[in-house]
Amino acid sequence: MNKTTFEQLSLIAPILDALKDEGYTHPTPIQEQSIPIVLQGHDLLGCAQTGTGKTAAFAIPILQLLQAQPKAAGPQKIKVLVLTPTRELAIQIAESFSTYGKNLRIKNLVIFGGVPQGAQVKALKAGIDILIATPGRLLDLMGQNFISLKDVGIFVLDEADRMLDMGFINDVKKVVVKLPVKRQTLFFSATMPNEIQKLANTILVKPEKVEVTPVSSTAETIQQSLYFVDQKEKKKLLAYLLQDKNIERVLVFIRTKHGADKLVKDLHKENISAEAIHGNKSQNARQRALSNFKASHTRVLIATDIAARGIDIDDLTHVINYDLGDVPETYVHRIGRTGRAGNSGIAIAFCDVEEKDNLKAIQKLIGFSIPVVAVHPFLPKGSDVVQFRAPKNKSVVPKANAVPAFEPNRPKKKPNPNFKAKRAEKKDFWDK
Repeated sequence: MNKTTFEQLSLIAPILDALKDEGYTHPTPIQEQSIPIVLQGHDLLGCAQTGTGKTAAFAIPILQLLQAQPKAAGPQKIKVLVLTPTRELAIQIAESFSTYGKNLRIKNLVIFGGVPQGAQVKALKAGIDILIATPGRLLDLMGQNFISLKDVGIFVLDEADRMLDMGFINDVKKVVVKLPVKRQTLFFSATMPNEIQKLANTILVKPEKVEVTPVSSTAETIQQSLYFVDQKEKKKLLAYLLQDKNIERVLVFIRTKHGADKLVKDLHKENISAEAIHGNKSQNARQRALSNFKASHTRVLIATDIAARGIDIDDLTHVINYDLGDVPETYVHRIGRTGRAGNSGIAIAFCDVEEKDNLKAIQKLIGFSIPVVAVHPFLPKGSDVVQFRAPKNKSVVPKANAVPAFEPNRPKKKPNPNFKAKRAEKKDFWDK
């Protein structure tokens, strides 16, 4: 079966040229389904997780719709509002609009808190077509009468479930009441809890629904592996895996901000370049760390979940779950940073005894058992690793995930003649 091309989606030449310059020829499933819907002026409810090409799914058709509108004289009024939960995601969305619209005379501006507002206000006064904003700074500048939304014809609410997680839903509702009733609304969320579904019902009018890559699935192009390891040995295991020079850049997910900073110091002691991003870092520090990582100046980027949500890094081949999240869907979101758009990727998870229940929940959600690396230097002493089984009537692990990609030369251990006897004496907590 022939893949759909961007030319078949009735896109204008300036946008097609920009896509070709970026090496994009075939749309992802959400792009293929969403672009025609948006171009026809319909409201859209998109259920899609990170890594599906969601930003381009709304940015490309929005640019084409704006290009078709006549330009008024004088400073341009805001015609499109994109509301997103984090600064990093806002910046990346703005970069996408600039990339796909580089051959068009359409201006976009990104605004967020944590930085002085002067430059943002100056750009607003000069006139813009597209505003990408986080809720707090948007409401602040609206309160100061620097922003009017009365001319907005297209409203995009991105990462709606993360808005809920971060406590922004009331702010979103304050923004919505200031928008024109007659508008096109594009609503995106990776999950649809009740409160998000209610919000969608109130702001969408006869929406077309597009749902791709359900949150309970992981891409078959991602090769997954699992290491059982004591918590105190995780940093050694990470340094050990990083002996592999094929791991040029790796995104490491960790539970706490303090843990992220400590791990950076530990890796520096091993002469491994690493930086951390989390909520306690300043906006400039977070953006600098992300830029260094994208440019391959930093090999390891250590992130907490909220700080990393929406991070888009081209050609990221490795993701490591240093700590397993308490919410099983988090695992799917995390490893979705690699294996994007049909490319291959490698996802590695560490699991200590306290995370056994988290692992079971993850494997129940994804429907298969993550392949275990049963031999490595930091396997818990006296343990007999047994793979947790996937639920019955679920699919087996995809073939692409069957074998870990890398196994460095490990220290040889002398056989212990008393191993079986000792194991019989001591009940192994890993098998409880």
